[in-house]
Amino acid sequence: MSRATLWLLLALLLAAAGSLAAGKVWVPLDAWTSADPRSIIIVELRLPRTILALIVGAALGVAGAAMQGYLRNPLADPGLFGVSSGAALGAVCALFFGYAAQAWLLPLFALAGAAATMAALALIAGRSASLVVFTLAGMVLTSLTGSLTALAISLAPTPFVASEIVTWLMGALTDRSWNDVGLALPLVTIGLAVLARTAPALDALTLGETAARSLGVEPRRLQRAIVLGVALTVGATVATAGVIGFVGLMVPHLVRPLARHRPGATLWPSALAGALLVTVADTLVRLVPSASELRLGIAMSLLGAPFFLYLLLRLRRRLA
Repeated sequence: MSRATLWLLLALLLAAAGSLAAGKVWVPLDAWTSADPRSIIIVELRLPRTILALIVGAALGVAGAAMQGYLRNPLADPGLFGVSSGAALGAVCALFFGYAAQAWLLPLFALAGAAATMAALALIAGRSASLVVFTLAGMVLTSLTGSLTALAISLAPTPFVASEIVTWLMGALTDRSWNDVGLALPLVTIGLAVLARTAPALDALTLGETAARSLGVEPRRLQRAIVLGVALTVGATVATAGVIGFVGLMVPHLVRPLARHRPGATLWPSALAGALLVTVADTLVRLVPSASELRLGIAMSLLGAPFFLYLLLRLRRRLA
């Protein structure tokens, strides 16, 4: 285990402890025992929320790193390329038609939406490695799924359904319970395991597709693994936390120097850094002085948009 990984783990433990303590009501360490009545805040509210933040951050971080490695595109991200919005559309359909009352139908719809969108991008990846093609394809998919989501809001059968859809799309970890943790954890675990197995193939792709084939990489098998892994991780996070963007874009760029710019070696540091980023962000939104809690998805967009602009400007300078 590298020194950088150890530092990330230490920072993650400190962030998790801070997440348990921080909020409108601060709960000191000596009140975390069952003898103190404030401990129920930790056990029933803060602990499942913190664990879910870790799961969501790790899932989005690895999904972004895997997409960037597979597409060989530094701007790849589940949100920017329509995967998150596709998963959101699936969840919105479940809410629109009233299927969300059954616990497993909403995540099933979200997974189906993420898989369909990722499959479309994977088909493009099999034909071209052009940054422009992937970016345009992502914009088209994001626009299409966004339009269909807006249509669902405008045609919502009741104002309550429309409000539920809008709230879901903002993304948040507010009022999440152990049921949400139990839903996300197995799906994300399977998705991370699938993506972790692609690490050698992602490293081989840096040599070019022909060289990767000579090293034993099977493009169709790799494509299916990326589709399945990203669909599981992104679909599970959208199903439990709504749309939280830019994590998969920012995190791989921040940890790539620690992995010597190897796509495969970037996966696990991205999981740790993603979990750290979402946990810290979720803690900070609770501390913002406002009548209602700032939505985590909005906060991440405010942070991620300038970062995306910086990447675009840096890319333009390289191409000039």
